[in-house]
Amino acid sequence: MPKTSTGSSRTPLSRDRVLRTAVQLADENGLESLSMRKLAQALGVEAMSLYNHVANKDDLLDGIVDLVVAEIEIPEIGGDWQSAMRGRATSAHETLRRHPWATGLIGSRINVGPAMLRYIDATVGCLVAAGFSYQQADRAWNAMDSHIYGFTLQELNFPLLPDEYASAAQQFLPMIPAESHPHMNTLARLVISGAHNGIADFDFGLDLILDGLERLRPTGSE
Repeated sequence: MPKTSTGSSRTPLSRDRVLRTAVQLADENGLESLSMRKLAQALGVEAMSLYNHVANKDDLLDGIVDLVVAEIEIPEIGGDWQSAMRGRATSAHETLRRHPWATGLIGSRINVGPAMLRYIDATVGCLVAAGFSYQQADRAWNAMDSHIYGFTLQELNFPLLPDEYASAAQQFLPMIPAESHPHMNTLARLVISGAHNGIADFDFGLDLILDGLERLRPTGSE
């Protein structure tokens, strides 16, 4: 029998092994390249063998999402809520950067795997323990996740690398003359000169959200 990408083909097939191999394939080649046939080839088995461990492609996708979520730091309930939420957000951002395919997939599925349920329950519990109502906690974690997912997607898909910003700003400067676009022109010149690096700052947006939530917390307004 052929060797697999994760070891000998004689290693017993299990749901965990199937899912971890699928994550590896998605990391290496993108989610669009993940198929049951290719996954079976990587495991050195017939495709039908996979259905003893995953019900179908949807079950596979739900499973690999949950494996990724399991890597994210779960916030502690009852401590410093801002530190817990910051740690959660930073961990989520770093995890999604390691698995570039996962952000879009998480946003397109119901996501009721055990890791996701623990993650959300701890997040809501941390916020409620800090004094937020359940309604506020629900809106708060959704606002934070919108920042995490949106920032990560933009970062992963942005067409320029940070060390290309200055040269790109120089190239586009004629398109934004000071006479018609004074503010964009000034900002571009700051990037060109090195006075501003132009790099989006994940913590900047997170700080705004956490500071805004802290102002809400004492009054408890919906």
